[in-house]
Amino acid sequence: METRELVVIGAGAAGTWVAWRAAEAGVRDVLMVEKTPRVGTKILASGGSRCNLTTTLGPREAGLLFGTHGARFLQSAFRVLPPLELRRIFEGLGVASDEAPLEKVFPRSGSAKDVRDALEAAARRAGVEVQLDSAVRGLVASEGGWCILLEGGERVQTKRVVIATGGQSYAATGTTGDAYGWFRELGLRVVEPAPALAPLLSPAGFVADLAGIALQECELRLVSAKGKEVARRRRPLLFTHVGVSGPGPMDLSRTVGRLPGNYELRVDMAPDSTRDELRDALIEAAGRAGAPQLLTVISHLLAESAGEAIPKRLIELLLKGVGLTGRAHHQSLGRAARHQLIELIKGFPIPISGTAGYDKAEVTSGGLNLSEVDPGTCRVKKQAGLWVVGEALDLDGPIGGLNFQSAFATAELAACDISQMDLE
Repeated sequence: METRELVVIGAGAAGTWVAWRAAEAGVRDVLMVEKTPRVGTKILASGGSRCNLTTTLGPREAGLLFGTHGARFLQSAFRVLPPLELRRIFEGLGVASDEAPLEKVFPRSGSAKDVRDALEAAARRAGVEVQLDSAVRGLVASEGGWCILLEGGERVQTKRVVIATGGQSYAATGTTGDAYGWFRELGLRVVEPAPALAPLLSPAGFVADLAGIALQECELRLVSAKGKEVARRRRPLLFTHVGVSGPGPMDLSRTVGRLPGNYELRVDMAPDSTRDELRDALIEAAGRAGAPQLLTVISHLLAESAGEAIPKRLIELLLKGVGLTGRAHHQSLGRAARHQLIELIKGFPIPISGTAGYDKAEVTSGGLNLSEVDPGTCRVKKQAGLWVVGEALDLDGPIGGLNFQSAFATAELAACDISQMDLE
């Protein structure tokens, strides 16, 4: 049985960061074990292979997007490693970054591989030993530390362990929820995992007819079967053959995944215009000479209100909802129909039956209950010598680099704590 000072389980974003930073700070004999054949498999797959590595938001604004409990837990982590500092550190590794719309930050090269390669190289330079194709089958508390059971019967004894295995989304990258069983065996509470940042499914036949249409400027409200609004997000939407995807629906999928049931997604296609403003614009258009067709009127109205051209297929569906066709002249839009049309523009309803599940989910909602972990160090309170970082914790944020920011920042906390223990 070999003995190590520190073992990091998982060579993803959080695991590689904590191994590198701890070794760089002076922690010796660091071993990082990874079940897949390479480091940072999920990094390579993220952001369409571009890796949205952090956000342009400040620490407080970024933290609030993780919900009340998540924001409170991440205060220390985002203070120790705020987004701007994260970008500065990556630039020091040779990975400059650029800002993009929707508060995103990408490597200037546009390559996730550059992010992964820089992290792995930094870890190896610092002295981290990387052991690939090494699945962990168990974690047992032992005298003076921990015994890690590897597939094949190998055992590693260590004083300290960092669990950075991620959740269970994108199972092909090695994130198969292994840590949840270990936590339960240790008597730690686990928030039941659920898919998050996944496309939403819809049983409505009209959705497939709209496949390929994207709305960049819209506000989405997720409404429960009882008519209560449970979540809201202003982000782009994409119609697919089976439902809706894009940043907006995927951000809202956490609620659907955690509380399965029937929902309705209400799409406001003119979020910057009030109902009265839309009504006045429609009335004004009716007074124009030439008796314009409704399709033309609505196209112009939405282009002005939403700031983007709305495809003909969607406008025709809106008009069909009030019993009219695009060829109808504007004068045929009576008061009642005008009211119905405005309601559709401000809240186009899409029935939602569920999410596309873990196979399409970018992250996992749930994980180790945050109350089990010291938010200032990411040290597990009831288990000496054990830290948990990244997505294995009950932390998940929306699209936009928030989840990588959380992974790196919690890993930084753990690395600082471990290195300080060596100095004491």
